[in-house]
Amino acid sequence: MFRSLQDHNRDRVTLTINGQQVAAREGQTVWSAMAVSGQVETRKAALSGDARSAYCAMGVCFECMVNIDGLPNQQACLRRVSEGMNVTTQHIAEDSEASDAGL
Repeated sequence: MFRSLQDHNRDRVTLTINGQQVAAREGQTVWSAMAVSGQVETRKAALSGDARSAYCAMGVCFECMVNIDGLPNQQACLRRVSEGMNVTTQHIAEDSEASDAGL
């Protein structure tokens, strides 16, 4: 579905995306590494649990939030890959107390 148009002579780094080892080019964004590897789900919607993915891919919409090395709320479209990076789909559930209060 996606393919990289970047310089193929760049050094490669290896990162893990949802348990799968992926080779990416140095300087590539996390989102583009995800897309090229076929893993386009970045997070689950808090209320519905529906899969979400990058929308604008330029840091405006915040749809591409992922966990990177255990840190939540990282924008995959703005972060560059690095050797050994661990990326996972973000799962943030709605706060049940807020839901009960109608908030």
